[in-house]
Amino acid sequence: MTATTNVADAERLARVALNVAFEPADLELAQQVSAHGAVAVCRRLIDTGKLGSRSAEAVARLDAVDPADELERAHRSDLRFVVPGDAEWPSQLDDLEHAADVTEGRGGVPLGLWVRGPVRLDSLADSVAVVGSRSATDYGTTIAREISAQLAAERWAVVSGAAYGIDQAAHRGALAGGGVTVAVLACGADRFYPAAHERLIGHLAEHAAVISEAPPGAAPMRLRFLARNRIIAALSRGTVIVEAAPRSGALNTASWTDAISRPVMGVPGPVTAMTSAGVHVLLRRGATVVTNAGEVLESVGASGEHLAIDLRGPERPRDRLSMTQQQVLEAVPLFRPSGLESIARIAGLGTAETERHLADLTRNGFAERSSTGWRLSAYARS
Repeated sequence: MTATTNVADAERLARVALNVAFEPADLELAQQVSAHGAVAVCRRLIDTGKLGSRSAEAVARLDAVDPADELERAHRSDLRFVVPGDAEWPSQLDDLEHAADVTEGRGGVPLGLWVRGPVRLDSLADSVAVVGSRSATDYGTTIAREISAQLAAERWAVVSGAAYGIDQAAHRGALAGGGVTVAVLACGADRFYPAAHERLIGHLAEHAAVISEAPPGAAPMRLRFLARNRIIAALSRGTVIVEAAPRSGALNTASWTDAISRPVMGVPGPVTAMTSAGVHVLLRRGATVVTNAGEVLESVGASGEHLAIDLRGPERPRDRLSMTQQQVLEAVPLFRPSGLESIARIAGLGTAETERHLADLTRNGFAERSSTGWRLSAYARS
């Protein structure tokens, strides 16, 4: 590991070295770095040959890393390494330091994030994660696109993982809505995974941001996907799950979201669809039901800032009547007129009160009076 005389540079280089030598989301390592700093952790590893459960093998990997060279090669690939303390560092990630242990032995605040693209990480304070099944249905991808497009239109960034299914639909929806969307990958930020999404990821790298905790060149692995999920959760104000089977990786993202006390939201699907079975489990356990971006923003926005409007059928003229007036109107026959006493008896009211309301209903066009009594008007029947 190359030495340096500048403290800030030394900390960055030490974090690069540890990032390359160890797997992402090494909880023990993250806790040591958080407590003592990366420079001290590297020095202790090299001087003593161990750090907690870390062995001589780990020291050998660390000693083989040239962090200055890693940064130079990353720079040539248009990557930057953002670390805690940088102006660009997204402070919301710091909540991971106190998160419950979701994946055994994995977690903690990242040592740093490799970023490719012009969007700064500190601009993602107002962002929502939209994730879900890779094997999504047309229903799921349509909902993910619509929610993401509406969020983008409200100037909220959309965070997802660039995977097949819901992830790609979320990215494309946000782009269609003219907003910002960033992808967090389980491989190096200089790679395209899945390969079929090279154009999408390339577009995000050119116009938004592609983010990874894994060092440049790193291959996608299962543990790295689980580590990636906590970054998606922690970057965002809340997480929306659109379709997830009972063992979907999206449920791991939901668990990380809950662990840092952020809103977990789920879009319900058909009860017969396995693609939504995992979402329904979340909903039974207390996740918030959402069906559109307005409901999402109600959950993640400041109190009273985004109040979703409950859907109602079209207002009918009789909706403006008082309950007693509606009670009398219900007693008025459709076609054959009835007398006052008959209407009062059916309405369960006295004749004087009924007559007063019938006069109001007639005056307002809801009832018609003839020589034999009252009946509903065409206006009331509409």
